[in-house]
Formats: sequence, structure tokens, C-alpha cells
Amino acid sequence: MTATAARREIPGTRIFDAEMAQKGYALNKMCYSFNSADNRSAFSRDEDAYCRQYGLNAEQTEAIRTRNVLGLLAAGGNVYYLAKFAGILGLDVQDLGAAQTGMTKEAFKAMLVAAGKVD
Repeated sequence: MTATAARREIPGTRIFDAEMAQKGYALNKMCYSFNSADNRSAFSRDEDAYCRQYGLNAEQTEAIRTRNVLGLLAAGGNVYYLAKFAGILGLDVQDLGAAQTGMTKEAFKAMLVAAGKVD
């Protein structure tokens, strides 16, 4: 996207574009590291040190600390990388979707099922 291109907006949706990718680079890199069991263990032992190791900013570190999924998205998190973090917490992508929409997981699942039905 060029500097002169209009930014696309979809009400209620955070667009993960080049600007957000740059903003969330450190956060997403850290979350990607959770593919390794050793890294997941290191994170669990000392979350703050692990966040510092990856250069997370204050907004990102606070969102990690408070398990604020919407805050992580606002801080440049990409849902596919955040799923790695969610796995450490025993959450799955449907849990993330529910958090993004302000729904319970059960209501979010029901919405997905209803959206997939063909009349």
C-alpha cells in the first residue's frame, strides 16, 4: 500500500495491513517462536523476560500480561500467530474469534454453523 492509498475500513474489523504488520512484527515473531516446546517453557517460566527478549513495546507486553486478545490485535497481532500464544493458554481459534466478537464461544460456534447452512 502506498502512502497515498486510502486505508480500507470495515466497521468492527481490524484490517491487518502493512502498517499493522510493521507495528506487530516483534509480537508476531515472539508468538511464532511458540512453535518450539522449549520456547513455550521459557515463556511460562518468565513471561516478562521473554517479552523483553523479543523487544515487545509496553502496549504489547501489557496485552500479553492481561491476556487481552483484542489488545493484541490492536497492537499489531496477527490472529494466526496469536493462535500460537492462545495454545499456551489452552485456547483455540474459536476462543479467539469469540473474544474478537464479544460473544461466548458457544454463541460464536453457533454463528459459524448458521453461516455455513445453505437454504
